[in-house]
Amino acid sequence: MPPEICPVCGADVPPKARACSTCGADERTGWNEEETAYDGIDLPDEGFDYEQFLENEGLKTPRQPRATNKATFLVAIIILIAFIAYFVF
Repeated sequence: MPPEICPVCGADVPPKARACSTCGADERTGWNEEETAYDGIDLPDEGFDYEQFLENEGLKTPRQPRATNKATFLVAIIILIAFIAYFVF
């Protein structure tokens, strides 16, 4: 019978599973309980305020990439066509 949580990687293991679908640990290897016990990863919960954390650490919030403007894209295509036409004709 498999454990409910994989002792190797911490993923949920379905009932009657013969191996962990995430890391491949299986009942044949004994789920590696003694060698690599899952002690949990200290991840923030869903209510974690990333911006507040960065501010407290004196770090800046990473900038999000700007969406490409349709007009900029259209101008770039026109310039590309002009260069191609110049060299072809």
